Amino acid sequence: MTTLILEEQAPGLIRVTIDNPPINLFDPHLYAALNLLLDRMENDENLRVVVIDSADSDYFVSHLDVDRLDEVPDIPGAASLPRTWPTFVRRFASAPVVTIASIRGRARGIGSEFALACDMRFASLETARLGQPEVGFGVVPGGGGLDWLPRIVGRSRALEIVLGADDFDAATAERYGWINRAIADDRLDDEVTALAERIAGFPRHAIASAKRIVDDRSIVPTTDELAQSFSAIGEAIAHPEARRRMASMESAGWGRATNAERDHPALLVQLANGGDAR
Repeated sequence: MTTLILEEQAPGLIRVTIDNPPINLFDPHLYAALNLLLDRMENDENLRVVVIDSADSDYFVSHLDVDRLDEVPDIPGAASLPRTWPTFVRRFASAPVVTIASIRGRARGIGSEFALACDMRFASLETARLGQPEVGFGVVPGGGGLDWLPRIVGRSRALEIVLGADDFDAATAERYGWINRAIADDRLDDEVTALAERIAGFPRHAIASAKRIVDDRSIVPTTDELAQSFSAIGEAIAHPEARRRMASMESAGWGRATNAERDHPALLVQLANGGDAR
């Protein structure tokens, strides 16, 4: 099963396209493919830049496939996400190459958190929607949202994003500093590619050194901090109210190619008012 399409776009530059239909769920097969990609990022001396986008214009990464959280398939790169995610994220963020997320459609939950671990984020002005909806389900962002967002957007905006559990458009995300820039959809690919090709022409050792020093000055989340956040979501999922809310959302079509998935912030409001998701 192929969930990532790799295209060698230029010397030192690969475009990685997430292709995991029907809605680009973050499932064990996608995680396995990302682990293999990370190995190449760390070990391929010719690689300078990785651009990550999606084959689905409606979903960059929809969210975590919670029903398969503990599954470890017998395929290359497979690993237990609960045990290895914090280490993966820290390695990914610190890799000696530049990672650029080019976001179209929805990036919610771990989809937003994966984008946050990238070095840069650019998003379609017309289609991109970012969100951390976990609190609306009765849990918390466990994949790094609580670790990255306060550092990137500040305390008050991080609380608005996390506690509001709503979708944010690209223009707002840019204003908050969540993404680098919101770009008109018909220019997104060209502008991201131009930047990526420019960086790919520079020496790998200089790129790696610049990243390391910027990270030292930027208070990047530690593996221990990321592990603490992931532990918090595990504890919250066991709460009866969280189980009720997640079951209600799943019965309404959350996690599938449905209107409930496309606009699940509206369903969270129904849950907040004491009803079931419809």
